[in-house]
Amino acid sequence: MPKGYWLATYKKIESKDNLGNYAAKATETIKSYGGNPLVRGGKYKRLEGDDFPRTVIWEFPTYEAAEKCYKDNPIILAYPNKRGMTGTQKNKKN
Repeated sequence: MPKGYWLATYKKIESKDNLGNYAAKATETIKSYGGNPLVRGGKYKRLEGDDFPRTVIWEFPTYEAAEKCYKDNPIILAYPNKRGMTGTQKNKKN
């Protein structure tokens, strides 16, 4: 089965404290579905297009596991949009 991936790009971060609190809760939840963080912030350089201050990429054992994690936990995983950390998440098959 092909692996599944989440790509989350944050358009703005108004509170690093809120981001840290959210990340702790979300990380525990995502890992319980087999999620493995590949990219979580770090140094970057925008070469073109819109700037995103934070990008997170999660790898899951299957595409179905990635979808199930999101569908089973919409409140926890939608938290950034309610706390001044707007972003987007995409599921992708590999």
